[in-house]
Amino acid sequence: MTTPRWLTRVGVPAAVTVVVITTLLLVVLLGGFDLSRALRALWSGSIGSSYAFFSETLVRASPLILLGLSVALAFRAGIFNIGAEGQLLAGATAAVAVGLGFSQLPSALLVPAELLAAGIGGAFFAFIAAVLKRRFGVLEVISTLMLNFVARYAVSYLVRGPLQEPSHAYPQSGALPPAARLPTIISGQQTHLGLLIALIFAGALWWYLRSTAVGFRVRVIGAGPIAAASSGRIDVPQVIFGVFLVSGAIAGLAGGIQATGVTYALYEDISPGLGYSAIAVALLARLHPLAVVIAALFFGALEAGAAAMQRDASVPAVFVAVVEALVILGVLAIGRVRTQIAVGRLTAEPAE
Repeated sequence: MTTPRWLTRVGVPAAVTVVVITTLLLVVLLGGFDLSRALRALWSGSIGSSYAFFSETLVRASPLILLGLSVALAFRAGIFNIGAEGQLLAGATAAVAVGLGFSQLPSALLVPAELLAAGIGGAFFAFIAAVLKRRFGVLEVISTLMLNFVARYAVSYLVRGPLQEPSHAYPQSGALPPAARLPTIISGQQTHLGLLIALIFAGALWWYLRSTAVGFRVRVIGAGPIAAASSGRIDVPQVIFGVFLVSGAIAGLAGGIQATGVTYALYEDISPGLGYSAIAVALLARLHPLAVVIAALFFGALEAGAAAMQRDASVPAVFVAVVEALVILGVLAIGRVRTQIAVGRLTAEPAE
């Protein structure tokens, strides 16, 4: 009996989610913390009130949706882009530079210009890794990971040099003027326009992969690049190069949204590891663009709840990193088991 496809898509992430939440609770309990107090803080800090949901969970989920889409797109094409963190930082830097440099422009022009610059900044960092892979055969896992450090130290230099705030007292840029900030979309809450942008991108990417010829080529290359090249109808290097740039641009846009919708400035810790969390988001969603939205909301709630647990129950928020690592390991392990089962079934079937 064949397992329905929808049940496979939902069942695996649900099983992993249950396991990691249970593990988190066990870690809290074994750490000697008050489990009841921690659970109340987790609930109240994530979805326990309208403010927690709209101003904490959704705000944290917005960049994660875009970053998850960036990673999912790359992975669907067989590109192991680990550089979403660096591409986010490049995008945030470009957005802040435009926002401060052209602050006299009206908001209707300035905000789109910032987001466009953010996308270009992320695409530029992906372009470097794409060229290294295409021309010199450098593995993208290595190049994108190293570029994360380049972006991090570039931001450190800029906020202590050319982009430092006017008083030179703090290692950060000047604050973006109101005209350079993303508008909020819910009265009295901090949910900003970046959430709608992220949802639009999720729907567009789903349609792109499902209904366009280029999207079909991306999926074919991800399933088997050698077979795709052997067909003679798909320019594998060109498609991979293009996917690399689009993936970087989406991650850069996430950085622009973080800078113009949340922090309103550039500083060294503008991203608390969002680019790495995006890997867990994409894997939990099994690289499906629409499922990325749900996975990002889950992680947004988890991170908002973790902050509340640290504040109200003295539980270290770093436990969330443990959960994210468990998500990655759990999804990979389940995928490996499913592959072995499938291979075993094919081997056991008698030849006709």
